[in-house]
Amino acid sequence: MFTGIIETVGVVKDLKEELGNLHITINSAIASELKIDQSVAHNGVCLTVVNILDSDSNYTVTAIKETLEKTAIGTLSMNDRVNLERAMKLGDRLDGHIVQGHVDQVATCTKVEETSGSWLFTFNYDSGLNNITIEKGSITVNGVSLTVVNSKRNEFSVAIIPYTYEHTNFNTFKEGSVVNLEFDVIGKYVSRLSTLHI
Repeated sequence: MFTGIIETVGVVKDLKEELGNLHITINSAIASELKIDQSVAHNGVCLTVVNILDSDSNYTVTAIKETLEKTAIGTLSMNDRVNLERAMKLGDRLDGHIVQGHVDQVATCTKVEETSGSWLFTFNYDSGLNNITIEKGSITVNGVSLTVVNSKRNEFSVAIIPYTYEHTNFNTFKEGSVVNLEFDVIGKYVSRLSTLHI
């Protein structure tokens, strides 16, 4: 379980394909505090630490075929910046919203606007997968807990404050960037219930 409050940004240092899997090595300031088998959200995707390397500055996680097919993790390249969040501790404040680390689908950035000290990012997604946003509801973009503005059937925007812009990989997004989306878990249950004929 995560909160969508990014702890730090890591850098991709190695990518190795093995059968249908992708082993991703990340350099991060939190690597020395990690343990093997620990869950860490990478751009919102919950992955398990499988190795810790190089005097505890690098660690490796593995993305399986299903994860690669349903998320943007497979598009990572060497030296890409990755948003990182360790699982929350029981009893901690929930500063963002309830995030599972289970990406629902990807989206494409269609517009980036600078607006007097903040940024407005617009994303387009496939509404055929029955995921929805609501105005002022929660959405997770690359693991970042955000508030939806301009909610439409297959599009929404988020406003990014300078702190978030500087401390996440939002500062690397441009038109055409592909990102991971996790829709609000409560909204997903309500949407599912509305389609059931009980």
